[in-house]
Amino acid sequence: MHPKHISISDFTYHLPEERIARYPLKDRDASKLLVYQRGNITEDVYSNIAAYLPENAFLIFNDTRVIEARLLFQKSSGGVIEIFCLEPHEKYPDITTAMLEKGKVYWNCLIGGASKWKKGQVLKKEIENGAETIFLQATYTEKRNNYFIIEFSWIPADKSFVELLHAAGLVPLPPYIKREVEVSDAERYQTIYANHYGSVAAPTAGLHFTDNIFKTLAAKKIHKGFITLHVGAGTFLPVKSEVLEQHAMHGEFIEISVEIIEKIIGHIDTHIIAVGTTSLRTIESLYWLGVKIIFQPDIEKEALVIHQWDAYELSAEDIPVKKSLSALLHWLKQQQTDKFITKTHLLIAPGYSFKIIKGLVTNFHQPQSTLLLLIAAFIKEDWRNIYHYALEKEFRFLSYGDGCLLLP
Repeated sequence: MHPKHISISDFTYHLPEERIARYPLKDRDASKLLVYQRGNITEDVYSNIAAYLPENAFLIFNDTRVIEARLLFQKSSGGVIEIFCLEPHEKYPDITTAMLEKGKVYWNCLIGGASKWKKGQVLKKEIENGAETIFLQATYTEKRNNYFIIEFSWIPADKSFVELLHAAGLVPLPPYIKREVEVSDAERYQTIYANHYGSVAAPTAGLHFTDNIFKTLAAKKIHKGFITLHVGAGTFLPVKSEVLEQHAMHGEFIEISVEIIEKIIGHIDTHIIAVGTTSLRTIESLYWLGVKIIFQPDIEKEALVIHQWDAYELSAEDIPVKKSLSALLHWLKQQQTDKFITKTHLLIAPGYSFKIIKGLVTNFHQPQSTLLLLIAAFIKEDWRNIYHYALEKEFRFLSYGDGCLLLP
């Protein structure tokens, strides 16, 4: 069955409010770890994860860094308007370019209290940043279907947008964590290896990893690599349509490097394990990018993106992984670049054929979400047994919760 015809009501479960973790544990690697291996379920803690991983496995992490994407403005009338920065305006080629803009930038945003803000009206905010004051203005320029285009401008104009957000913004905790942001969230809602600014949500599977875990992985000759997918707010959205065909999968920026492709090719015959669904979507997207290049060797970089249904509608049954990745690698070298930024809208749902990933480390996800669909695609109907076990054994769910290692 084509995933378009999947009914989302088949992928639900009852998640009690008290099972949603509102705070992380004191120690990152003390979170509980459910281990699913060849149909069997056991449990441990993250600090012991190396014991369950095959020797010489290759773990791939998402090194995106969460930006302080929430900006609060107080109107002269006293009302507060919240601007949630989703992603850069399409005029920018990629998220990194937009984040480094100085003095002025255009951003696609969600608005809390939008009915109180008229088009063209300017909101102003002064931010004390150490010994200096930053003057920030936000102008509502256009309304699109699901978001607004906001022009931000600021003085001093020599500051980049990412520096502005760091000084003026708040950590964008997920909507299901029903509390105010606290100082500790700036550190704990960020992986210890976060590097490239651009996400409005953390790659939460990685929140459990510590320097101590990395030492135990190295002792077992388990290798690690890093990709970048900038997580968008769409990751939190439940599927509201009855069938998947009516659901538009959100797109997210991914950064592809020659280095990671070469490492993946070198580990094709070993266990390649994604840390997080974002890492998994990125790595699987690499295969489909290579397929597109094989079908169209002269494809322009602007056209080299992954659409929602590409994996189900491109005829790639006879294209081995190594051939596809080698085509992508050759294309990058032809472009005379060691990095390439594009977008993936890849929807992984039951019916998807995994090409590269053999294992997954992940948290527990919301009912009727695209993330739960991905889990169901990876371990099929056993997802119900795993979630039932986690609820019965009082695992903590969602972003600040516990997680699992899936080795089907």
